[in-house]
Amino acid sequence: MSETFKGKVWKFGHNIDTDIIIPAMYLNTTDPEKLADHCMEGEFPEFRKAVMPGDILLAGENFGCGSSREHAPVCIRAAGISCVVATSFARIFFRNAINIGLPVIEAADVWDQAEQGDVLEANPTGGILRNITKNREYKTAAYPEFVREIISAGGLIEWVKARESVK
Repeated sequence: MSETFKGKVWKFGHNIDTDIIIPAMYLNTTDPEKLADHCMEGEFPEFRKAVMPGDILLAGENFGCGSSREHAPVCIRAAGISCVVATSFARIFFRNAINIGLPVIEAADVWDQAEQGDVLEANPTGGILRNITKNREYKTAAYPEFVREIISAGGLIEWVKARESVK
């Protein structure tokens, strides 16, 4: 896993559910690129075209609530987002994100203090989040070793495969 993620903020509100992240009408595919084409389109129709690889999605409370579909973190990652920072996450979204290798970081004060277009730098290993634009630093919970390993491997399935091949 990259120790640090740095990118432009795409800011969304509170209670962004999985139907906003990826509308149900597109769940007839598991192709990450096709899913990414519709990522966040209900809130920002041009999201996929505007996002640059490495950008960071910032949201308020309860990000990823709703259904437990893995399509939601898959489409975010495929759209080029390096990590998601939110005030809080729906637990199943948080776990699904880790399982597919998408870094997610809970940070209480960042949403209130950051704006669309700010540049954030996140280090989930060290538990540090910086708003480069506003010159602010926040402490976050550092990832435990096994979570770092899962994300570095590209997700839970790849992590298990790597562990099995060592035996």
